Amino acid sequence: MRARFPRGLSSEVLGFALAGGAAYAADLGLFVWLRGPGGFGPIGAKALSFLAGCTVAYLGNALGTYRGRTPAVGRARQYGVFFAVNVAGALVQLGCLGVSHYVLGLASARADVVSGAGVGMALATALRFWGTRTLVFRGTARARGG
Repeated sequence: MRARFPRGLSSEVLGFALAGGAAYAADLGLFVWLRGPGGFGPIGAKALSFLAGCTVAYLGNALGTYRGRTPAVGRARQYGVFFAVNVAGALVQLGCLGVSHYVLGLASARADVVSGAGVGMALATALRFWGTRTLVFRGTARARGG
């Protein structure tokens, strides 16, 4: 038996994934550039690349995935909630890494990658998807004619 998404959910998941992929590319590309030719330290580079990635993801979702919806609040407030959801996702990834490394004692580089970039990323992505559709774009109505 094949699982079926409710109408429209599959296109929403696809749009969210495309926006997330673009955000990941922006985050990674900017981080690498800032750490290398840009001359930034790791924390400053990551903070700026995270902000850039969040902005790309927000724009992708607001102008792509959820473009047919009219914001119930101003775009600045909507972005603030979106940013908070993304910070929560980052904390989930750090939490998975911390529990695996320091609590469970799985301290190899491979275990860190699995817990932080594997399990942590999967849980963080689920949280971000839920947060984006229920907290960021929750009070939105369908735009007329769209």
